[in-house]
Amino acid sequence: MTADSAKPTVTGPEATPVKKARGEVAIDKERCKGCGYCIEFCPQGVLILSGKFNQKGYHYPTVAHPEKCTGCDMCGMYCPDFAIFGHRVKT
Repeated sequence: MTADSAKPTVTGPEATPVKKARGEVAIDKERCKGCGYCIEFCPQGVLILSGKFNQKGYHYPTVAHPEKCTGCDMCGMYCPDFAIFGHRVKT
């Protein structure tokens, strides 16, 4: 049995499996000062800088690719203002 034969073959509308998120990101946009550390250090590229402003006048991060999140909390570890954190989702 080769590695290719072990993979199930799917055709039709089910051919594109939807990847479920293994983690979630919580953002407190009013605490954010827009430093961008969370975006820079996210290993999966889940976050982008929002085009909107918080009440302090800073752009805050937003989740662009929730399906990529692993809940590793690298975003929260680098945030100097404790405005963001990631956590794993139980499946």
